[in-house]
Amino acid sequence: MHLDPDAQAVKVLVVGHFGVGKTTFIGSISEIEPLQTEEEITEASEGFDDLSGRPDKVTTTVAMDFGRLTLSDTLVLYLFGTPGQERFKEMWEGLSRGALGALVLVDPERLQESFSILDLVERFGLTYTIGVNRFDGTTDYPLDEVREALNLSNETPVVHCDVRDEQSTGQALITLVEHLMSTLA
Repeated sequence: MHLDPDAQAVKVLVVGHFGVGKTTFIGSISEIEPLQTEEEITEASEGFDDLSGRPDKVTTTVAMDFGRLTLSDTLVLYLFGTPGQERFKEMWEGLSRGALGALVLVDPERLQESFSILDLVERFGLTYTIGVNRFDGTTDYPLDEVREALNLSNETPVVHCDVRDEQSTGQALITLVEHLMSTLA
């Protein structure tokens, strides 16, 4: 696919806590082979990475994920996935430079892990949308309950999202882009 030389490139972050589905999200929607910096979880991560919420997780992002999605002839999204562990928060400053917004993925079973991520997104002044990831075998919480639990304003979009499904991830990104457009207008 050749991009229109006049296309507007928009950098967005895909963020969330450890094991919430950022790498899977970018892999399901990117039109190019995504760059992934996944490494096996080893004994060295013991005491650092809490696997209790995702005991089947065997890899982790150690730098970032990258993908691209062309929404139209004039709009291209560059997707940067951040690592979710506390020890990688220093990367956020660099990754957030030039980003117009963020899609914050949350696991409704582990919402308490999202507060530090929301603090970072707000610290870097990013407009954001919440994507509530659907995990197999978990409760499908109403979005208004998730909004209230995260103490979000009514202006912040909250959508369900299955990070494994291209249509679902695409809809979450469209919601973010529409929110960005409404805040920039």
